[in-house]
Amino acid sequence: MSGHGAPKTEIVDASDLSVVVVAGQWHDVITDGLIAGAKRVLDASGASWRLVRVPGSFELPVVAKAALEAGADAAVALGVIIRGGTPHFDFVSSAATDGLTRVALDTGKPVGFGVLTLDDEQQGLDRAGLDGSKEDKGAEAADAAIRTALVLRDVRG
Repeated sequence: MSGHGAPKTEIVDASDLSVVVVAGQWHDVITDGLIAGAKRVLDASGASWRLVRVPGSFELPVVAKAALEAGADAAVALGVIIRGGTPHFDFVSSAATDGLTRVALDTGKPVGFGVLTLDDEQQGLDRAGLDGSKEDKGAEAADAAIRTALVLRDVRG
């Protein structure tokens, strides 16, 4: 499982941060689990946050960028891309990953990466933070976004 070696973290105080969670609409059971995990972390940290839904993972970067440019301190991008029989998976995965990286670099603000790129649905269920899941990638993405926002604030003084 990909979470092997992950650090143990405690909830941080992010009560002065504004976060936008941008989530795709595909594979709703998995995506809803990711959203629930992000919500748990953001609520526990005290961050102000809101959820914006987009059609799919391809649309995550442009909406994350708009949210950050509108004043959010961080974005959390959540999506599910499952490999099929055509190259579509490769194109969408690459576009989402490269686009979200570019958004973070262009805005200078963190984007928590919770886009699951999967070979099958079971891998997503194992990572969605649902009952019986082995990992909670929505929670991890939210935690990474707020921690990075706090580090950037400290670095910039």
